[in-house]
Amino acid sequence: MPTFRHLCAQYFDTGMAALLPSFCALCGKNENKLICLGCHQQFFTPSTARCIQCAIPLASHDRQRLCGECLNSPPYFDHTVTASNYAAPVDQLILALKFGHRLALAGLLSNMLRDAILQEPQQYLPDLLCPVPLGRQRLQERGFNQSLEIAKPLSVHLGVELHPQLVRRNRETAQQSSLHPDDRHKNVHNAFILNDTAINLIKGKHIGVVDDVMTTGTTLNEIASLLKRFGAAKVTNYVVARTPLH
Repeated sequence: MPTFRHLCAQYFDTGMAALLPSFCALCGKNENKLICLGCHQQFFTPSTARCIQCAIPLASHDRQRLCGECLNSPPYFDHTVTASNYAAPVDQLILALKFGHRLALAGLLSNMLRDAILQEPQQYLPDLLCPVPLGRQRLQERGFNQSLEIAKPLSVHLGVELHPQLVRRNRETAQQSSLHPDDRHKNVHNAFILNDTAINLIKGKHIGVVDDVMTTGTTLNEIASLLKRFGAAKVTNYVVARTPLH
């Protein structure tokens, strides 16, 4: 029997589909769903073994479920859940949301992330969610924070409280995607601070951090370091897409 959570999620999916054109957002097939069954199975079905800590794809024969990088230099976050690889055509959905201002896609991407989270074996939901924050300048330029827009419906789907201002940017930073991997740590080092009331909220708690794309994980690791330093017991990343190693 479906749970109340799943019934609410089904209602949300149906309502979104009624508001948007009845074409698959990826292949354009005439459908009554935002993503047709074929594209869902091809791009959003978790068939790839991933590192449980950073979600990088692993060789199918790897039984450890931790990549070499996480074994050698463990990040501060404990776990990462992703819905898909950051590759065509999924990357176009995220780009359309971020730079095309197609905010309706945030609900679609949130649905895919929700499904990935609920399919995770023996993983407990976090005590609260927070999005990766944008700097004031970039927020003014874009008009919205895509991570927050994804986190809003995800909070409803999972029944987990959202704290949009839990973490804030202490200074403006360059876009991570524009930097060489060696410069990314310096770019975000000490770039985040906690809200004044956050310490009592996170102490001893499991915190879920929501973002659209995880590339090297530098930004998410900096946030996890901050949360752990102030008493968080566990940090899980929830990202729509993970950039695979090339």
